[in-house]
Order: sequence, then C-alpha cells, then structure tokens
Amino acid sequence: MHRLEVEGISKAFGGVQAVDNVSIKVKPNEIISVIGPNGAGKTTVFNLISGVYKTDSGRVILEGSDLTGKSQHEVTRAGIARTFQNIRLFKGLNVLENVMTAHDPIIQYNLLDTILSLPKKRRLDKQNRELSMHYLEMTGMAEFADEDPFNLPYGLQRKLEIARALATNPKVLLLDEPAAGLNPSEVLEFIELIKQLHSSLDLSIIIIDHRMQVVMELSKWIYVINFGKMLAEGTPTEIQNNDEVTRAYIGEED
Repeated sequence: MHRLEVEGISKAFGGVQAVDNVSIKVKPNEIISVIGPNGAGKTTVFNLISGVYKTDSGRVILEGSDLTGKSQHEVTRAGIARTFQNIRLFKGLNVLENVMTAHDPIIQYNLLDTILSLPKKRRLDKQNRELSMHYLEMTGMAEFADEDPFNLPYGLQRKLEIARALATNPKVLLLDEPAAGLNPSEVLEFIELIKQLHSSLDLSIIIIDHRMQVVMELSKWIYVINFGKMLAEGTPTEIQNNDEVTRAYIGEED
C-alpha cells in the first residue's frame, strides 16, 4: 500500500524535456530520497508533484485521490507540503507568524468575519497560533517565536521552513535540498530532527539532497534521476554499488 504514487510524469520546457516518464512511490511513514547530478530534473519533479507546474503526462495520486492538474493550494490542502531549495520566508512577519501563514490555504472564515473580528475568526486564530507553536516546539524553534526570521542563522531558517510545512498537517513532506548551506554540526542536527519527526508523526518524507550523508542515513529507498529520466532505484547499499550511478556523478575515463 503506497501513500503517494507518481506515475510516469513528464514535463518539457520550450522543447527541452526536463522530466521524462518518472515514477516514484512512497509508503506510509517511509523516508525515501531522489538524487542525481545538478540539472537532472529533481526539483522539477517536486514542482510537478506539488502543483507548481502542470504535468504534460502522467499522474500524481495521493491515497487513491488523483491530484493531477490540481493547483498548488489544492495539493497542499490534500496533504502534500514542501520546502524549497532557496528558503522562502515572509518579510515583516516574525517566526511564529511565518508558520501561521501555512493555514491561509485552508482558512475557514470569510472577509466579513475578518472585518468585524467575529468570534469565529478569533477562535480560529487562537487555534492557529497554538498549533503553530506546537510545530515550532517540535522543530526546536519555540524560543525564537517572536524573532525576525531574517536575523536567524541559516540552519534555524531551514528548521522554520520545515515547521511551516508541518503546520499544513501533511501526509507527505517534500524536502528540497534541506541540508544545503548547513555546516557539519547542523547537518547532524538536521538528520536527528528528521528522525524525531519520522518517529512521532504519521508522515511520509521525500528528500532531495546532494549530501550523501543525509540521503544514506535517512532513506529506506533511493531513486536516481539523470537528464530527466529514471536511471536507477534501490536501497542505499544498492545505489552505492551501482556503476551507472557512479558514472552519472563522476563520469568515466576514456
């Protein structure tokens, strides 16, 4: 039984085939990774799954529901959340308020409730604040709730983005280069954080990362993409010993 099934998705931009017939599956409460050389199409795969781009062909199915062609907010509401390779935080909002924005796509009060500050809005805002603080606590960020996120170290900004993604109550979490820019000690902290989230939440996680330490230590299964196509898949040990994967990363002698 798979929670997310990506079936033969493809995408071309101006005649260039960025993703070509890629299929990925992840089970409930499973961590997998998607790796490949720079420009292989990994982030485009995430953009197709999360609704940033529309697929040219193929399907994205979450727990039996076809999300193909859905908008980004519809995909988020269905249960797929993501972080981005380049951190995207909102200026003018503190750490807590940045997490609270995760509820915008699923807000349940209308403009009149907002203008008149009706009890329904006040109640939902209170629930949103409490839930957002819960995810800040889970990611070790609660003490920074009132801080300007742009004054925080890079590693904490990464954690904040994860907390915001979790606040949408996802079934599947997509992490795009979450260890990028982290120093060795921050990488270890990140690995431990993902392990804790994995053990405490019913959450499937897909990771894109160039840090093999992250990929090999966290993943049960690994997909390798090269030039937009699926090159290989297997366990960490199988991928480490795959000659095709090695050639894709470092080439081969003439």
